[in-house]
Amino acid sequence: MGDLNQVAVENFRQYLQIPSVHPNVNYDGCVAFLENQARGLGLPISTFYFVPKKPVVIITWKGNEPHLPSIMLNGHMDVVPAYEDEWTHDPFGAEMDDKGNIYARGAQDMKCVSIQYLETIRRMRKDNVTLKRTIHISFVPDEEIGGFEGMKPFVESKEFRKLNVGFILDEGSPSSDNVLPLYYGERTRWAILIHCPGQPGHGSLLLDNTAGEKVKKILDKFYEFRDHEKKRIEEDPNITDSDVTSVNLTIMKGGVQNNIIPPEFTLSIDCRIAITVDLEQFEATLNKWCKEAGEGVWIEYQQKDSQVPPTKLDESNPYWIAFKKAASNINLQLKPQIMGGMTDSRYVRALDIPALGFSPMSYTTRLAHAHNEYLNKDVFLRGIEIYRQLLTAVASVEDKGK
Repeated sequence: MGDLNQVAVENFRQYLQIPSVHPNVNYDGCVAFLENQARGLGLPISTFYFVPKKPVVIITWKGNEPHLPSIMLNGHMDVVPAYEDEWTHDPFGAEMDDKGNIYARGAQDMKCVSIQYLETIRRMRKDNVTLKRTIHISFVPDEEIGGFEGMKPFVESKEFRKLNVGFILDEGSPSSDNVLPLYYGERTRWAILIHCPGQPGHGSLLLDNTAGEKVKKILDKFYEFRDHEKKRIEEDPNITDSDVTSVNLTIMKGGVQNNIIPPEFTLSIDCRIAITVDLEQFEATLNKWCKEAGEGVWIEYQQKDSQVPPTKLDESNPYWIAFKKAASNINLQLKPQIMGGMTDSRYVRALDIPALGFSPMSYTTRLAHAHNEYLNKDVFLRGIEIYRQLLTAVASVEDKGK
């Protein structure tokens, strides 16, 4: 086991050292690394380009009953930028300190999980384990910028359909204790621009119908709503950030000089809409706020996702039943919840394919997208053993027709 652990940690660190970082990601290093991994595992690998320079890599472990719907283990190759002067370690050095903490961008989000998938399969193949269902390990681009040129065209392709996917595991998040989040759905994202036109003029005048007045009125509406959602969380311990709708002002543009009242301000608002919200009613509310803010205020949608039903966590989903039982057998505590942000799982759930987001990182401070992101070596290695139990269970689910 010692040799296998050493191989796993070394592969993890090598993958982290590939700077697949936005913007303008070069994925060539990831593809070469994965080709080498596939050779070492003795497994076939395929690389598809649905968008130029945006590879989707699939490594396949064929099951005993390959006609059954397969299991997909999904991970993204890209990582968000890291600002080196804010880090105590090289963000692409994958340096390990004397506590076993491995520092690198992507250590938590989510290169760890992708390597854990591969190392789990390495150990199972070494032990001559065979599984009922075929497993596809997918490595996709551009998740960190929405997956619009990554997972989205992939799941819409004939290549994806040929994989006959019945269930997908994707990324989760760390937990500060031993209760790990299990994500079965996501909020809906709307990225909106609110245009507030108004009467321009000299900054010394008290003009009517100015853009600034309209900005105040519309922001009052949004922040009153925001305070209401925050209050719901404060008053009910069973409600989390993911159970409410968040709205945040992220960018404000307008004006050219201090003594000129501008003809327009534009507000960028990030909306993450709870799964319990009726989207038509929410849009009607936004339009009402614009009308009340003043003449000519209007909304431009930069992103307007449809609501995707969450994965069912009941007897109708045999993969969930198998996953839950396997977790219980190894005393793994799960907390099913809605994901506050967005992952590639939404594209899969939109096809009515069950998907769960899970990352085995207990007793770990959440540092995804933060400075000094790291994962402890022992937590990483324990995750491989956890995945072995979970993958064995979901890949052994009986055919519904039997």
